[in-house]
Amino acid sequence: MKSTLVKTGLAVAAAAVAGSVATTPRSAWYRGLRKPSWQPPPAAYPAVWTPLYVAIAYASARAINRADPGDRGAIGRSLALNLALNAAWPPLFFRLRSPRTALAELAVLNVSNLALTRRAAAADRTAGALLLPYAAWTAFATALNAAIVRRNPPDRH
Repeated sequence: MKSTLVKTGLAVAAAAVAGSVATTPRSAWYRGLRKPSWQPPPAAYPAVWTPLYVAIAYASARAINRADPGDRGAIGRSLALNLALNAAWPPLFFRLRSPRTALAELAVLNVSNLALTRRAAAADRTAGALLLPYAAWTAFATALNAAIVRRNPPDRH
């Protein structure tokens, strides 16, 4: 378990760093967006993401270790795709300044979350359960992103 946890932990940490580097909530562009009243305060994001990332790393390692040998690669690939999608959202939203593109990407990430959770749960119910808060938070982020898209129509010049 320890070796697998180190690997999943490093993969999750890489995605977290990549995403945080591309996140610019203090930018004039982001501050100028109309956002819903139910958007969490800025301090909530690291408070939520830190335990979620820990859970993703642990649950994935647990699932890989408890899976049948023939299923381990599929779980690892599912995790890798999921983390790539996770890390892709901040550049799409903040760097490209494209909430619409980011929303489309979140739809794919939600599907990836379901696939990862399903694979993990098939290997170990606890691992699958540990991924549910991540799926829920991503669904919430999708609703938030959609609300931002609705409140900020594109310029039609």
